[in-house]
Amino acid sequence: MKFSAILFCGVAAFSAFAAPAFSKDWTKATITLEGAYAPWNLTNADGTLGGFEPELAKVLCERAKIECTLVASDWDGMIPALNAGKFDVIMDALSITEERRQVIDFTIPYAATPAAFATAKDSPLANAAGTGATIKMTPGQTGVKEIEALKELFKGKTIGIQAATVYAKFVYDNFGDIAEIREYKTGADRDLDLQNGRIDLGFDDAVYFANAFQAANGALAFTGPEIAGSIWGEGEGLGIRKADTELRDKFNAAIKSALADGTVKTLSMKWFKMDVSPQQ
Repeated sequence: MKFSAILFCGVAAFSAFAAPAFSKDWTKATITLEGAYAPWNLTNADGTLGGFEPELAKVLCERAKIECTLVASDWDGMIPALNAGKFDVIMDALSITEERRQVIDFTIPYAATPAAFATAKDSPLANAAGTGATIKMTPGQTGVKEIEALKELFKGKTIGIQAATVYAKFVYDNFGDIAEIREYKTGADRDLDLQNGRIDLGFDDAVYFANAFQAANGALAFTGPEIAGSIWGEGEGLGIRKADTELRDKFNAAIKSALADGTVKTLSMKWFKMDVSPQQ
């Protein structure tokens, strides 16, 4: 993926290939996003980054008094690259999980969203039991009747997932023994195969899919219930190196402020048409 950058806080733009700024007082920081996970983040026609997270990042950086550079990078290499010092913050709908906490730190969550299956609108798998409803699950929970019903329906089918996500783990854990699982580098690649009938189902963040359905001109739709709860961790937060506690604390204060005054709600209504603010 080509890198693109946009600089906030009213200063001149840096090169997207510039090394991250390391500063004890954290007056500068580099934030990475995928730039291809609309409406969370996307790449505009002029190469700049747009979407919910870039707009929220501008607010957070201003409140933290940090001069931020946003760069696009590949999702599957973000955590190793963060720890290697190639940038300072990951902001890419990154779910806060205990597994990831073993290698990086997180801010408090700025969003919390459910996940869901999608299929072709005219597929025999469409409108599975529970479509339109939401269930809550906890990590490792088994025997959920709605999931068992989906396993029976999806037996022998092909499910597409974006690699290295919490959603991939869920699908392998719950459907790996009854379905073929196909991994994709990006959600968009998976969605194209789903729309063209090369796979039967996709599984991903529900607000991501809602946007993808519009791009597919109504050819795709949800099937089965949305899945929410602590199974996805605490929500989506900023990923930060474990050593950078001062940077984490600055962004924590900014996130708390943006949640308290309704900024997160306003931006999520703009981009998602729903409030994704985590429960406080």
